[in-house]
Amino acid sequence: MSVSTAAADRAALCATGTAEPLPVLGRDVTVPLVTGGEVTYAALDYAASAPALQRVWDDVAAYAPYYGSVHRGAGYLSQLSTDLFENARRTVAEFLGCRDDDEVVFTRSTTDSLNLLATALPAGCQVFVFETEHHASLLPWQDARVTYLDAPRTPAEAVATLERALAGRDPHGPALVCVTGASNVTGELWPVTELAAAAHAHGARIVLDAAQLAPHHPVSVRELDVDWVAFSGHKLYAPFGSGVLAGRFDWLREAAPYLAGGGASRKVSRRTDGGVDVEWHESAARHEAGSPNVIGAYSIASACKALTEAGFDTLVAREQHLVDTVRRGLAEVPEVRVLSLFGDDAPRVGVISFVVDGWNSSHFAAALSAEYGIGVRDGLFCAHPLVRTLLGSDPQSQGECGAPEAAPGEKSLNAIRVSFGAGTPDEHVERFLRAVKELVTDGARWNYRTEDGRCVPDAGTENPAGTRSGTGPAV
Repeated sequence: MSVSTAAADRAALCATGTAEPLPVLGRDVTVPLVTGGEVTYAALDYAASAPALQRVWDDVAAYAPYYGSVHRGAGYLSQLSTDLFENARRTVAEFLGCRDDDEVVFTRSTTDSLNLLATALPAGCQVFVFETEHHASLLPWQDARVTYLDAPRTPAEAVATLERALAGRDPHGPALVCVTGASNVTGELWPVTELAAAAHAHGARIVLDAAQLAPHHPVSVRELDVDWVAFSGHKLYAPFGSGVLAGRFDWLREAAPYLAGGGASRKVSRRTDGGVDVEWHESAARHEAGSPNVIGAYSIASACKALTEAGFDTLVAREQHLVDTVRRGLAEVPEVRVLSLFGDDAPRVGVISFVVDGWNSSHFAAALSAEYGIGVRDGLFCAHPLVRTLLGSDPQSQGECGAPEAAPGEKSLNAIRVSFGAGTPDEHVERFLRAVKELVTDGARWNYRTEDGRCVPDAGTENPAGTRSGTGPAV
């Protein structure tokens, strides 16, 4: 059997929904219901933090007894840990399809990676970023000459919008474009290759926020022709607070270290005037001061290997089956409106946001959790301008009360987000759809109240008649 035939067979298997999810931690955890009893927890908040792959946990557990400090220790465990840390760097570079001269810098998260790049921008650099970005990629550039671009409503409009903005920039100075690969709100895929071509045609560089893309689709720095890519381990089924910034190193090499300290410095000496002279590393170590998160880096590498070995053809096909199932199920409920920038036919990963007519989103999410054991997310998803645009509200206006982001007395809009991935069983998705239909049809079986900005079950106040309100102090 050829490789292409095998891939086609795997895709066909996944399309039927019969392929098995990857083993993840927490798949057998049970949680209590306010209505009595317990149920296996349905984790449908992958876009915030995906559960750890069992493979990752097993690899980390096997290494943990051999943990040691890296780079400067003479002992066996230190040398072993150093090899493991640097091999993790190579594994990530291979996973991302990096070019030969690219560097992989280990950070704390996507947010940390993009803030690192922001500190390395050359003087006078112009930055172009769509208002649709997650705050991690929207906010780090405020010390630069930043241009915020309006939300496009088609991929072609995104490219045209960027080209117009770049055409009007100072052609002699450096420029950077920052764009997401997949929206953390709608799950929609962005035209990264076309945006990269537009950036380079106008002499700009481009950084890809792959936090929501890398866990769901293969990402190749070389094939996408981006200059940098950033992502977080905790969204890639790898806990322990580690992230990656991978790509060109010239701007990073010329910049002052992100943090000053041991590991970033190659040589430090006293001067005759009482000060110190510092020679900084010119490799990734330049921006990895302090004792690095070895286990975090190793867990990312383990996840990269696990996803590669599982085969993205299989993973993408199975996830598309789940996406189609959720979208079909939600379409059967007239009160539900799915949020989208690019339209129903836009390709997307397993991230879907929606609102329910007659419901405050915080109340709906609380009922999913308390009455069905389903974990989703509600709010503005650290993408406030985008969600407000999708909900038809001016970014500066106020909306309905009840959103957890709202300060006391302030009004705000919010939505519900369901997200899933390689570890999601079909049963979790099916339970979610049943719960949505029951809540819309029959109302919540329990009363809820607002506490510290969150909608929570009101102790001992079952609501036999059901209710669809949810914005008051007690419902």
